[in-house]
Amino acid sequence: MRETRPMYQRIADDLRRRIDEGTLVVGARIPSRAELKRVYHASDQTVDRAVRVLKAAGYASGRFGKGVFVSDRLPMGALVRTTDAWDSPLSAHISVAGGRLADRPALAWEAVSTTTVAPPGIAERLEVGQGDRVMCTQYEYLADRRPLQLATSWEPLALTEGTDVTYPERGPYARRGVRGRFAAIGIRVARAREVVASRPATSPEAEALGCVPGQCLTAVERTHYDEDDRPVETSDTVVLGDRWRLEYAITFAD
Repeated sequence: MRETRPMYQRIADDLRRRIDEGTLVVGARIPSRAELKRVYHASDQTVDRAVRVLKAAGYASGRFGKGVFVSDRLPMGALVRTTDAWDSPLSAHISVAGGRLADRPALAWEAVSTTTVAPPGIAERLEVGQGDRVMCTQYEYLADRRPLQLATSWEPLALTEGTDVTYPERGPYARRGVRGRFAAIGIRVARAREVVASRPATSPEAEALGCVPGQCLTAVERTHYDEDDRPVETSDTVVLGDRWRLEYAITFAD
């Protein structure tokens, strides 16, 4: 059958196969541009594009002045999402690969909160007007000082403004999850809904997570609801799709 793949894709696929089969091991240097040109009878542009595809898929990463090397793609662990994990900013327990929950790494995060107006998509998720004011908090999480996940949360200021929980990371209820914070102002969070998808990393996300633009991310859209089924918070979270898994514990009602 006639080969229909573009040459750059054929080169990338061949290199991926060699990595998957162990011919090129983690930490090994990817053949240089000159070597790839000679082996595949390809141009500079074709070889460069093939290597970019390899990087975007998480198979390789560049080291300035040294070349491109095979990346470690083994999963680092799982974010275990259970009912008892929701009352924390991460909304998950960390389970390291091959370890136990008790072995989970040290978690740290930075957060910046600003008041703004709800963007159209967020206004729809929160069931508020597009001009309504919200508190937007951007999180960067680290596990043992390595990038773990990014998250952006939005809360209607109509519910929290003037209370002790206006700023998620300030005051007596700082570093608590949505349920604990809203309980402090008399709002019981009854349920949460998550939608999980995948998408390529943007340039700012890639810089923060230590990957390359276009690499696959796992994206989680989560919304918390009170007892009246009113949305009280919504968030977007991303993790490296090839390094972290999402694990859900499902409890069946009697």
